[in-house]
Amino acid sequence: MNCDFQCNTRRIRRRSALKLGLCLGLVPRLVLAQADPSRERPREGDLLVTVGAGPEPLTPDNVPLGGNPMMAWPMDPESKTVRSGSRLNKVLLLRLDPEGFEPETKERAAEGIVAYSAICTHTGCDVTTWHPDRQLLECPCHYSFYDPKEGAKVVSGPSPRRLPALPLRIVDARLIVAKPFTGRAGFQQM
Repeated sequence: MNCDFQCNTRRIRRRSALKLGLCLGLVPRLVLAQADPSRERPREGDLLVTVGAGPEPLTPDNVPLGGNPMMAWPMDPESKTVRSGSRLNKVLLLRLDPEGFEPETKERAAEGIVAYSAICTHTGCDVTTWHPDRQLLECPCHYSFYDPKEGAKVVSGPSPRRLPALPLRIVDARLIVAKPFTGRAGFQQM
C-alpha cells in the first residue's frame, strides 16, 4: 500500500511538473505578445498612415470629399511604430459633408473625416464596400450595412452593434487620433 501511494505521488508530481514546464515555456511568448507596441490599440496622439504604404502621416488632403474609404493604421509619433501587429487596429477613413452628421459624429470628425474600426462587428471581416449613392458602408461577407453619418450604426444585416468610432483631430495639418476607439474593435465570439 505504501508503494502505491508513493507511485501515485510521483505520477502527480511528474504531471504537475510537465504542466508547470509548459506554462513557463508559454509565458515569455504571451508577455512578449502583450508588450509588442505594434499590437497596442490606437492611442491619443497617434498619427494615421495608409495601409500598405510607407509611414508618411496622413493629412486631410489625402482623404478626398466623397471618395472611397481608405484603410489606415495608427502610428506612434515618437517611436514611429506602426500599430499593424493586430488587424483590430485597422481604421477605415471616409470624408463626407459634415452637415449630414448627427451631433456625436460631428464631434468625433475632423473636417468631415470620420474614422471607424474597419473590422465588422458580426464575424470580423473587413468592411470594404462603399455605396456612395446611399452613403453607406457594407461588410461584403454577410451584408451588414453601417451609416457613417450616424456613428456607423447598423442599418441592416446581422451585425449586433455599430462600428467603434476613432475620434480625430487635426494638428499641424496631420490627422491625429483624439481618443481611443469608442468601443471594442472586432466581433463578439459566442
